[in-house]
Amino acid sequence: MSRAPAPVEGSRWLRIGARVRAPLLLDELPRGVAFGFLERLLPLTERIDLGIEFHRISHDRAIELVHSARAVAEAELARGAGASTASLESIGASSAELAGQIARREQELWKVGLRFVPVDPGREGAERLRAGLERRLAELGFRSRIPAHQVREALRPYDLSGVEPRPVGYWHTLPTDGLAAFYPLGDEGVLERGGILLGLTLGEAAPVVVDRWRHSSYSWGIFGTTGAGKSFAAALMALRSRWQTEGLRTVILDPLGEFSGLAEALGGTVIRLGADARVRLNPLDPVTTGGDRKEKAGRVGAILRALFPSLLDEEMAALDASVSRLYERGPEIPTLGDLVDLVGSDPKAPPRLAGLLEIFRSGSLAAVDGPTTIDPQAEVLTVDFRGIPENHLPFHLAYVLDWTYGLLRDAPGPKLAVVDEAHLLARHPATAEFLDRVVRHVRHFTGGFLLLSQSPDDFLRHESGRAILRNLRASLLLRLAPVSEAVGRFYGLTSGEIDWLPRARLPTEAGYSEGLLRLGEAHLPIAMVCTTAELEFLTRALGTGGPARKVAASRPDGL
Repeated sequence: MSRAPAPVEGSRWLRIGARVRAPLLLDELPRGVAFGFLERLLPLTERIDLGIEFHRISHDRAIELVHSARAVAEAELARGAGASTASLESIGASSAELAGQIARREQELWKVGLRFVPVDPGREGAERLRAGLERRLAELGFRSRIPAHQVREALRPYDLSGVEPRPVGYWHTLPTDGLAAFYPLGDEGVLERGGILLGLTLGEAAPVVVDRWRHSSYSWGIFGTTGAGKSFAAALMALRSRWQTEGLRTVILDPLGEFSGLAEALGGTVIRLGADARVRLNPLDPVTTGGDRKEKAGRVGAILRALFPSLLDEEMAALDASVSRLYERGPEIPTLGDLVDLVGSDPKAPPRLAGLLEIFRSGSLAAVDGPTTIDPQAEVLTVDFRGIPENHLPFHLAYVLDWTYGLLRDAPGPKLAVVDEAHLLARHPATAEFLDRVVRHVRHFTGGFLLLSQSPDDFLRHESGRAILRNLRASLLLRLAPVSEAVGRFYGLTSGEIDWLPRARLPTEAGYSEGLLRLGEAHLPIAMVCTTAELEFLTRALGTGGPARKVAASRPDGL
């Protein structure tokens, strides 16, 4: 009978069998951390074992220790030696407060043993995991130490006495609240009555159920690389929202033509725009602003800037003046042809401006010149932009967004608007400012947006884009490659989350999408899962293999 190989010890690691263990201890703890912080500190994609043992200190001994710490701080403060004055004063004040809490039995004192143990088949891998953990700990204010030449002592099994010899940095004295902060299984599930299931947490497979209508903003965002499952996630959210919210009106702006099948499967209407379209939306119709012609004139300027981003200042000024005159003088419902005529008849207008606007009279955008021929009544409506040239998409999205805003304002009951490829609007300051205004105001009409884009970076380039992101109550970050410094800073991501997001599993890898849900200030790593019925319905409707797997009996595969 063969024996297991003997452990092999280095100065900073220990190999037991096929695994290398590289322990890390804590020299100094910060004055405060959030409860459940370990879930953000220890990524599920890394093997890092956490060891915690704790022993209650008797009541009398606890009071004695706290008073001793206060006396030491006051003595050092009197001598002007040791730590900084502010630090010593803080220690003295907190010790006095803690002593009172212990005396009133509100807190207890504990002797706590802590060790983090990265584990990997290779020494280099284990030490790489440890280095990453050290960095994340430092970001939270911890000072860590490697028990060099004391690895066996650090990894020694617990004897439950609390008196066995351990390396420096293993034992700590903590109050009850401090010990509770190290509890490794924080309840990160969210259960809001009347909400929809967004996914299961990767840690405990706890459900995350959010009610869009109970928050200050009804708008959400989904961000991820191509293939990360944005479209499926959006369709799943829209489907569940319709089940949960009676009479929900849903409008989808669909540049890639991915949601037409969903609208048809739900008994809705598909509007196809483009040169060969049989229907038309008049970008200049003031009905979208409830007849407010001044407001409409301002929106038209933003819409046209999306089509002509190279306009010079003098050209833009002339265009704005012409648009304003058009709404002041009439006709009652102007068209783009009317604008072309007005600019062409103005001797002061820059010559290039009239040439650019000719695209609406005899060019590739002549199909949008004329009155609106659409009067949609369906509860589910998709505007399909397939076939429209890429350089024209921001323009079409802008005026259809304006039309959608008017529709959401006038329709009764709750409304949801899905905007795919939202970065096409966020990239241009004028259209980003308009989108920001729409997202902020639509809540007054019981309406919310679901914005889809490949990366938040497109929104962080200017203030209007950043304002849009701030007004999204929930943001689902699927795989992002890479995670820029700006995105990490805006969302307050830890280095562990920044390292994980480019490796979050894709539907083709796991059968479902993994992502980080930012809900208010909460950071929840989740798996987007669905039932078999949802999977089959959406697979048929979207014409895809379905980047989400049905809900398993326990937790998602591989967790």
